[in-house]
Amino acid sequence: MSGEPGLTSVAPPPGEIEPGSGVRIVVEYCEPCGFEATYLELASAVKEQYPGIEIESRLGGTGAFEIEINGQLVFSKLENGGFPYEKDLIEAIRRASNGEPLEKITNSRPPCVIL
Repeated sequence: MSGEPGLTSVAPPPGEIEPGSGVRIVVEYCEPCGFEATYLELASAVKEQYPGIEIESRLGGTGAFEIEINGQLVFSKLENGGFPYEKDLIEAIRRASNGEPLEKITNSRPPCVIL
């Protein structure tokens, strides 16, 4: 671990390259909105699939849940109104780790609504 707040990284065993190595994700989210749990759930699912990935969290503005992969915005809750599906983010990471072009994730699951 690098010691930076919000940064999660595990070194691979010597001589072994872990899936997701070289891919960096930054998730900016609104903490007062209660989005930290969503970030932690998503980060856990990503690390399970790609143990070598670098994930950084940043506190964002009201309603924000923005995801960048290698500096490119791939998901915006401010634009889509919901949260990304894990499978869509995993696919975007796969593309990034293979050097393929990234596309913006436009599918989103709605935020929780209390009736």
